[in-house]
Amino acid sequence: MTMVVVERWDGVGAYRTVPVYFDDLDSYGMVHHGRYAVLLERAVMAHWAAQDVSLGGTGTTGNGQVVQVVRALEVTYEAPITRMGEIRVHFWIEQVGRTSYRYAFRLLSADGSVVHATGRRTQVNLDPATLRPAPLRTELLRVAEPFMSEEARASLTARTAGVAVKV
Repeated sequence: MTMVVVERWDGVGAYRTVPVYFDDLDSYGMVHHGRYAVLLERAVMAHWAAQDVSLGGTGTTGNGQVVQVVRALEVTYEAPITRMGEIRVHFWIEQVGRTSYRYAFRLLSADGSVVHATGRRTQVNLDPATLRPAPLRTELLRVAEPFMSEEARASLTARTAGVAVKV
């Protein structure tokens, strides 16, 4: 496996440092492939909690209750994580739909010099009463806008203005 060196991506998305625990490691001393989703989840949940968004009953209710589920998860493993400690997770919203959005993400070494994994995760917003897909709330999109890609912002702006844009 070759080591992938990070190019700078400043200005897009959010960065969160998350812990890698002993129980994240497999019998070979590497983070088990199934735990990469957990590392991403730790970062995403910490980010939304810091924005005062309550996901699934966690955090406060400052920006309202949000119920979302993962519809799809794609992970490409670039270089193994081989020890406990901390990693950095870089994620951003790359696409926004009516009831869902898609994150892109990178799991990085603590110093940001190595890409351990890249991927995408699609989230679907649900109505808390019916658990059926529901439109994304304007307040949530406003809070999310600072860590959207330019393409996602353009798509969102065009959608709210009623203009079709190909991204």
